[in-house]
Amino acid sequence: MPTFVTNKKAHFNYEILERYEAGIELLGFEVKSIRASRASLDGSHMTMRGGEAFLIGSSVTPLQPKNTPGSYDERRNRKLLLTKKEIADLGKKGEQKGLTIVPLSMYNKKRTIKVEIAVVRGKKKRDKRESLKKREAGRDIERTLKGID
Repeated sequence: MPTFVTNKKAHFNYEILERYEAGIELLGFEVKSIRASRASLDGSHMTMRGGEAFLIGSSVTPLQPKNTPGSYDERRNRKLLLTKKEIADLGKKGEQKGLTIVPLSMYNKKRTIKVEIAVVRGKKKRDKRESLKKREAGRDIERTLKGID
């Protein structure tokens, strides 16, 4: 299950509450671009429209720009493929105050590209500082262990 694209800032900016796996509706040349890691999930989120889930703000840069249609928009809204129950659950959670639904990664499962989405709550500034301290402490421990061997 190779991961093509990750949203690195999501783990730093948000506290992850629940994770879901969704399919995504793509065009053929978009699939090639994603497999070549030419996509970005920074600043993207999920929204509900008419009982359907859409990924908004993600970018898929064409792999071969000359072979893409002239009207192609790399930041277009892409439909997420979820069950009715998952859509209902995410719709309720998305309406709650302080909760957002963001994509975490795009990866390959068998022959399809999947998106891992998560219900998240924004971290406060002090929580971000705390996670930076934990990361620094872990790096220091790794350095000392590496120096001992």
